[in-house]
Amino acid sequence: MILLLGFAFLAGLVTILTPCMWPMLPIVLSSSVKGSDHRRALGVTIGVMISFAAFTLSVSYLVRLFHFDPNILRLFAVVVITFLGLSLIIPVLTLFTEKYFSRLVGLFGVSLQQRTNDFKAGLLTGLTLGLVWSPCGGPILASIAVLAATGMINIGVILVTLAYVTGVGLPLFIFTYAGQHFITRTRVLSPYTGRIQQVFGVIMILTAIAIYFNYDKLLQVKFLQAFPQLGQTLNGFESNSVVTRQLDLLKGKQPTPQSVVDTSGLFNTNTPAPDFVGITKWLNTDKPLTISDLKGKVVLVDFWTYTCINCIRSLPFVTSWYDKYKDQGFVVIGVHTPEFEFEKDANNVLNAIKQYNIHYPVPQDNNYATWNAYNNQYWPAEYLIDAKGNIRRTHFGEGEYDQTEIAIQALLKEKGASISAGLVNMKDQTPHTQLSPETYLGSKRMQFYYPSGQLGNGQQNFTLSNPQFNSFSYGEQWNITNETAITGDKAVLNYDFYADKVYLILRPGSNPSGTAKVKVYLDNKLIDPKQAGQDVKDGTITIDVDRLYGVVDLHDNPGEHLLHLEFQSPGVEAYTFTFG
Repeated sequence: MILLLGFAFLAGLVTILTPCMWPMLPIVLSSSVKGSDHRRALGVTIGVMISFAAFTLSVSYLVRLFHFDPNILRLFAVVVITFLGLSLIIPVLTLFTEKYFSRLVGLFGVSLQQRTNDFKAGLLTGLTLGLVWSPCGGPILASIAVLAATGMINIGVILVTLAYVTGVGLPLFIFTYAGQHFITRTRVLSPYTGRIQQVFGVIMILTAIAIYFNYDKLLQVKFLQAFPQLGQTLNGFESNSVVTRQLDLLKGKQPTPQSVVDTSGLFNTNTPAPDFVGITKWLNTDKPLTISDLKGKVVLVDFWTYTCINCIRSLPFVTSWYDKYKDQGFVVIGVHTPEFEFEKDANNVLNAIKQYNIHYPVPQDNNYATWNAYNNQYWPAEYLIDAKGNIRRTHFGEGEYDQTEIAIQALLKEKGASISAGLVNMKDQTPHTQLSPETYLGSKRMQFYYPSGQLGNGQQNFTLSNPQFNSFSYGEQWNITNETAITGDKAVLNYDFYADKVYLILRPGSNPSGTAKVKVYLDNKLIDPKQAGQDVKDGTITIDVDRLYGVVDLHDNPGEHLLHLEFQSPGVEAYTFTFG
């Protein structure tokens, strides 16, 4: 735990270098300029630390308890920041606020001096900022957020959160106090302190406007697209094996006993493989299988779900490996762990098995039992098991297909099989440019709705707008649920995306005919057949089964475009946009 606390502190410490911290910096500097000493800077810092920690740990519980939209807090923060900016521009507002604030606390027999006012004014700003700040979190902060959202808060989670915010607070205080000291003590600038305060007031108001319209997030995305290595570099140290093991313990997972680890590159672990537990149904096989049954064979356990575009792009390699090496003692077990409720339907999975030419056994892990037994967190995820039943290689996500196949060949040779050296000759479809993020349309994981980021559940009438980059907008009537958005009369949707290919998970839903249609427009025109995805015919998608639909295909020419969808009938269920 001490190591994890140390890494959490370091993760917070480097956060000031990330673009998600930068919108805060003009506000904290603006609010501290009026201070007479370090007290206002200290107030801002402590306010941010308290507010962010409390908000992170409690927001999910409060939303469930009081059923309010968490964006109300963001709107409240925007109002407060705007008022603070106005108080810097119009000094009489500051006098008015301090007068009535002093009277209020005077009712409790407390007399405020200027220095106390400095601290409390800074504290108010910091408490407000903690409600709107969303740091670019690595594995540590992501684990805190997941545990908080699922109600798994314990003393360890609280301590890690405190270590993280302490790391954030130290450089934030130094920046704030140093900026205040420089402006107020520099001879050239000190005569113009009043004018500087007004300039900072304007900056605060502009920043509040940017936060209201989510432009702060847009700037972060744009910057990370221009410098994709920055976020990876700053968060990279959090992904080492020590932190991973400590985070597993924090989540209540017991670490798998480690054996001798081969670090040659091909093989990155050597641990006993868990069994297939809690399987709802076995498909593509006559009987259930166990790891014990498969001893003597080389086994690839592939976690997938049939609407996952990353899985779909990796499936041609997995199916080709099975067809190529099955006679040499190679087996693939395609553990289907659903992301959405409709993916639990065995008929839907059978249709996907047929569509993607899957000939190996597919167990339905509908309750995540095998997923949890493997401590898995990803789609797709591959666990390569040797003839003795030990996991020898893991790989998460797409790519590294040649390395995985060479590892398969090595383990087959290890058990005595005769293998040719050739590899499957197939194009790797893994994207190598920064694309629009996976976008959930249901309220539970919604992040990119324009302009508020998120929505509550229920049937609503929307006014369609042109969303900002990497965000979407609803128009007309929609019914928002936890997992999906269900179309009402004349429902429409806009998405400003950057990608080569666009996919959308759809269900025909409650349509009596069992099918539904969607008109597709790109950049305000009915989509050209040369830009249409594989499921678009004459500018229209016909939704007949629950699956992932190809909407746009720019044929290796990615760019920013406006997608407009017109749903021709109510009851269609739209789940998630993914991009390639």
